[in-house]
Amino acid sequence: MNPAQHAAAVAAETAGFVAAVRAADLSTPVPTCPGWTLEDLTRHVGSVHRWFTELLRRRIQQPPTSREVDLRLPEHPDALPDWLAMSAGEAAEVFAATDLDAPMWAWGVDQHARFWVRRMLFETLVHRVDAQLALGLSPHVDRALAVDGIDEFLTNLPFASSFAPLTAQLRAPGRTVRFSSTDGDGDWLVALRTDGFALVADRAGPHAADATVQGAAADLLLALYGRLDHRSDTFKLLGDQDLLAHWFAHSAF
Repeated sequence: MNPAQHAAAVAAETAGFVAAVRAADLSTPVPTCPGWTLEDLTRHVGSVHRWFTELLRRRIQQPPTSREVDLRLPEHPDALPDWLAMSAGEAAEVFAATDLDAPMWAWGVDQHARFWVRRMLFETLVHRVDAQLALGLSPHVDRALAVDGIDEFLTNLPFASSFAPLTAQLRAPGRTVRFSSTDGDGDWLVALRTDGFALVADRAGPHAADATVQGAAADLLLALYGRLDHRSDTFKLLGDQDLLAHWFAHSAF
């Protein structure tokens, strides 16, 4: 997927989120985000939108020293869905006015403005799924989005320790974990070393893996984010189960 597709998908995923929560009881608990309600979840997504939008507007070149931003939160929780829709609308305006290939600081691998659009997309998608699950709905994740999301997650996870400190424990002497899509092309091999871990860039050919998770791309994405249990019947697990348990216990954020 390209940055323009990511930008369009942010709008679509936000619309799906808003449609789910607009008529819902915002005090409904969100089981996949323990301790949160739909109100908390909606406020979080809109806050992320406004924060990322401000970073893009300023085209920052160094890590920000403050996360203060005018959220313009509504007085009443019932107005949060409309507020979120407005946040996405402001983001879309900034996307359109920004050269998304321009150099920019980011906490992940891609040091360009487009990083933040892609990151906003998958933050929104995963929380849209959270909202729908909380309401007893069956979320659908487009396969192309899922494949792109898996790649985005695994590419950037080694750099996420500042807000996902458990990732610092993803260490092992020369061990590998494979995530393999059963519904089309899609294969990701992660190498764990004593000094860290990383997605293997060249995955062509029959790389052996110490442990493998096989499943549909959408299910793999949700498992990586901790929204599906990798031990469920949804997945086929091969190889070292202790290694898989270690990975999933320390990788989700």
